[in-house]
Parts: sequence; C-alpha cells; structure tokens
Amino acid sequence: MSEPLDAALRLVRAHAAVVRRFDARLGGLHGVSLADFTLLLRLGQAAGARMRRVDLAEALGLTASGVTRGLAPLERIGLVTREPDARDARVAYAALTATGRRRLAEMRVTAEETAAELFAGPSWPATDLAHLATLLTRLGGTGLRDH
Repeated sequence: MSEPLDAALRLVRAHAAVVRRFDARLGGLHGVSLADFTLLLRLGQAAGARMRRVDLAEALGLTASGVTRGLAPLERIGLVTREPDARDARVAYAALTATGRRRLAEMRVTAEETAAELFAGPSWPATDLAHLATLLTRLGGTGLRDH
C-alpha cells in the first residue's frame, strides 16, 4: 500500500475514533453531537453570536442545505433561532438564543475535558500536539482560532 493512502486511511480512522468519543460525551451529557457542538461553537464565536447561513456553511465546510439540516433540530430545542435580515428578506441569519449561549458554555467545558483526555499523558507532549495541529492545518483543518 502506498504511504499517502496509508496516511489518509489512518487519518480517516483517527477522525472516526475522535468523533465517536466526542459524540458519546456530548450526547450523553448535553444531547448533542460533535457536529451540533461545532455548529453552535462557530455561531458563538461570531459577532453578536449570529451568522448568515451561507457564511456559516462556508465556515464549517458544509453546503447551505447541510447547514439548514444541522440547524433544524437545534432550532426545535431552542438553542438557535432564525433571524431575517431587516434590509433583505432573502437573507437569513442563524443566531444563538440565550439558552443556546448558556448551554454552549456547558458543552464547551465537556468538549475541553474530552480533548484534554484525548491528548493526556506522556505520549502527547505539547510539542507533538502543536505539530499535529500544524499538519492538520496543512490539510485544510481549522480550529478555535481559525475563523
């Protein structure tokens, strides 16, 4: 097997393992998936805790319909609301509700704990973690500071 394919398959497998771990913790404690948390986090980082849906899709690397599908259950449980643009009826914003902001803060604590557990111990020195972040950025990955 070629080294690039081997590396790609290892990355896919690692991604699946990380998603399972976050989904289990976030789902068990907060009733949301990692995908839900990522969407809420991106909204929470935006000015006014709101974004145009098209900008949210771009920031998350999703299609507009993917964002709409992701927002629907979050709207139903009161974490996100849809806000029309006062000047252009064709534009819609997704915005965190007050409940969404509060719950996101709680979810973030859980996500921070989960990430700390993933990268704990002597097998993950800070230099390795920084190097991993750099390598993932080269593949197009973004993190907390990349928005």
